[in-house]
Amino acid sequence: MGIHRLNHAVLYVGDLERSVAFYRDVLGFRAIPMTPDGFRGAAFLQAPGSTNDHDLGLFEIGRAAGRSTAGRATVGLYHLAWEVDTLDELAVTAQRLAAAGALAGSSDHGTTKSLYGKDPDGLEFEIVWLVPADLLDDAALTARKRIGRLDLDRERQRYGGQTQGGVGISVPA
Repeated sequence: MGIHRLNHAVLYVGDLERSVAFYRDVLGFRAIPMTPDGFRGAAFLQAPGSTNDHDLGLFEIGRAAGRSTAGRATVGLYHLAWEVDTLDELAVTAQRLAAAGALAGSSDHGTTKSLYGKDPDGLEFEIVWLVPADLLDDAALTARKRIGRLDLDRERQRYGGQTQGGVGISVPA
């Protein structure tokens, strides 16, 4: 079975309206009118620039639901990673996450530059820019074996803020 991409993710959330507002207002997703007639408590969202039917499904289980304990007290999914095209876009996303109080961290993995966020239910996600194949060097490849501090300004100077990420890696060359 060859997997080429993640088609969509489905999350259980405590408050559907709150979650839709977060993914819409902070990350730019838009609601897709595809909830079956008579079905309540679900929303389907599409990421900016996506041609996918939907990228995220949200199913409400009620405000009394506890926050996820996956990885701390239970097994479960740690996070999904969404890829952005440019380091400038990653920088804008960092500002938006920080303004919403949802930026949980950032890191430099050598070949990837990552932000980590938490949605209103504490579900974690990663936003990542991948170094294009033609710009990979020994320093970036060696740095995959560590987790470093992300300096977005330095990375934009090194690679260019508008350089298309992932080319030759996740995007065909």
